[in-house]
Parts: sequence; C-alpha cells; structure tokens
Amino acid sequence: MDQGKKKPRTYDSARIRTAVAAQLASVRAAVGQLTPEQLALPTHLGDWTVRDLAAHIAWIVRSIPEAAARPAPAKAELTVRDWPFATSRLAATVAELAKETAAGEELGPLYEESAARFEELLAVIPDDRVLQLRVGAMAFGDFMVTRTVELVVHTDDLNRAAGLDIPFDRQALAACTRLLADALAVKAPGGSVEVRIPPFAVVQCVAGPRHTRGTPPNVVETDPLTWIRLATGRTDWAAAIEEAQVSASGERADLSGLLPVMS
Repeated sequence: MDQGKKKPRTYDSARIRTAVAAQLASVRAAVGQLTPEQLALPTHLGDWTVRDLAAHIAWIVRSIPEAAARPAPAKAELTVRDWPFATSRLAATVAELAKETAAGEELGPLYEESAARFEELLAVIPDDRVLQLRVGAMAFGDFMVTRTVELVVHTDDLNRAAGLDIPFDRQALAACTRLLADALAVKAPGGSVEVRIPPFAVVQCVAGPRHTRGTPPNVVETDPLTWIRLATGRTDWAAAIEEAQVSASGERADLSGLLPVMS
C-alpha cells in the first residue's frame, strides 16, 4: 500500500524533543565560533549572508515559546503531513519577518535567550497543546516534528555556506527524511515507484501499475542528505543523477517533475 493511503506515520515524542534540542545545541555551538569573515559570507538563499541564516535559525526556535504564549485555538487545523504544503504560501513572509526581527541583535545573546526559553517550554508543554501559528493551528507534538526539517535543512545550509561540519542528530535527520519522503507520497500518490532513502525511509508513490512482488520495476535510491536537498530545492534532480548521488531505474523513475516537495 502506498504511503499516501497508509495510516499516517507516527513519531516518538520524547525522541523528537530530544533531537530538536540536540540539533539546536550543535548549531549554537558552531555559530558561537564563527568569525566576522564567515558571518559575512553569502549563502545560496537569495541575498542572505551566513549571519542572516544563523539569526533565522535562532528566530525559528524563539518563535516556538512565542506561539505557546498566545491563546490556544480550539483545535488543530494541520497535521505533520499537511505542513510541507502549507508553508509555501508563507515562506517569503516568514523569511522576511525573521530577518527583520533578528536584525541588529547579537547572535550570542539571541541564541542564549532562544535556547533557554525553548528548554523551559519543553519541560511543561504537552504534545496536544495547540499552537496558533502563521501557517495554521498545529498540535505542539506535530509542530516539533516539523522543527527537525527546519533545523536539519538549515544546518546543511550553514555547513555549505560557511565551510562548517556541524553534525546532524540521527533522530532529527531521520524524522526530517521521513517527513519529506511522506510528503512526496502525498503529492504523488500511487505505487508504481519505490523511493528508498536508507536507512530511514522507503515510500511508494506515482500513479501507475502497482508493484507487489520481487524487485520493483521503478526504483529511486539516494542518501538522506541528498534527498533532503532534492526535496527542498537545494539540489537539482538532473545534477544529482549526473553526479551519481541518485540512482533511478525504470521508465517512471524520473522524479524531476515532482521536486521540490517544499521550498
């Protein structure tokens, strides 16, 4: 059965909370060591510098307790599977707001305050507490899964722009990979193509003849980081194929028309 029709994937709340906190700690430590020259470097995110990107990551974390301080909506409007498709209409607004909010703030105090408030919130907030977000109302537990995507993707952005080697928390990387793989299956429901992202995810997608036994006729396989870059528009499908970062076999295995799944 394809992922689009399966029971939605569940995530271990305690592991997700720990993973988000761990990824944030790794980013915070690395940002604290950046030189003025590194902070001024360009990124592949429009006109953002490394400093803008680092400030944006801190803003992502700071916005969570800010959302929790607002009155709770009566019910959630979005789930984890809805989130990738709901973000696109607000991406530019959120990016600009984050840049304006963090402008002029020192990164050290910004990260210290954001991390402290976030840790305090984690100790008291239940998973079913609904947050009023710009993208829509979401339960805290679901929203935390989406934070793995934001933190992992932007950790990779920082690494590439500033020549860093910030490690990826395994649980954060796994959740990010799975969420984006499931998003592909929701975007292109079906069972004719099997997408393998070892060791974290396998999904079936794309309408057409359904595979039931043996080796699937249409298979795409790649590593988690390449998949995350493809799914978020950081890497082009053709370039990934040419550089042997992706293997694709079968007449339906070209996913270029379905990527990115979010941007």
